[in-house]
Amino acid sequence: MPDGITVDLRQDQPHSARIYDYFLGGKDWYDADREAAEQIERAIPNVRLLARTNREFMHRAIGFLADQGIRQFLDIGTGIPTAPNLHQVAQEIAPEARVVYADNDPIVLAHARALLVGTPEGRTEYLHADITEPDSILDAAQLRDALDLSQPVALSVIALAHFVTGERIYDVIATLLEPLAPGSCLVMTHFTADFDPEGVANTVNVYQQGGIGIEPRDKASVGRFFEDLEMIDPGIVPIHRWRPGGIEPPQSYDDKLPGYAAVGRKP
Repeated sequence: MPDGITVDLRQDQPHSARIYDYFLGGKDWYDADREAAEQIERAIPNVRLLARTNREFMHRAIGFLADQGIRQFLDIGTGIPTAPNLHQVAQEIAPEARVVYADNDPIVLAHARALLVGTPEGRTEYLHADITEPDSILDAAQLRDALDLSQPVALSVIALAHFVTGERIYDVIATLLEPLAPGSCLVMTHFTADFDPEGVANTVNVYQQGGIGIEPRDKASVGRFFEDLEMIDPGIVPIHRWRPGGIEPPQSYDDKLPGYAAVGRKP
């Protein structure tokens, strides 16, 4: 971990980043995370596929934006490093790309060095920060040193906004977008009950029993994040249907993968 920093991993409490790592087949989780994950998997049997689909969307969206000329990326809710990480996707296309990661899970902090190995031409930085305190992210020296906010930035919020319940998440995202230059983009996936209400309700109960707040939102509610942005085709769609690369996913996936994905550009 970064020099001079000690962390409490809170091994007895499930954490969303470690549960996600479990679903991705990682090894950085504890018994509390596994127990919660197994309960979620009983509620949504395809949750491992959903986790992989989120990662695949991130790869496609970041690759698309790098191809479109975006060279700066702010990824909040980074999670435990799982290759290829966002900086690897972006810097493979544009070696000079600059990436700032932010997460509030202490185990992600413990693995932060794996997120800091980028190309010599580019730059990667890591912040131990919480999305619910957006000003602390925007004002961080690491961000200000690494990113030029007068130039476009892609703000990546993958599988995170649903863990901030209530209305405040809309102000949080607006605060993060406000200082970003025109041409900046919001990249998001979000949990929804639109496709599998019963399974999602059971999943919400498991998270809440573990002390983790979560709020699935319908398509219109996800759309509120993008009200002042120009939607990039195909708009707000099931995660696996956002620019799937010429491979049309089976229609049956829509009920099995309860999430939306979207990318919007700041005019």
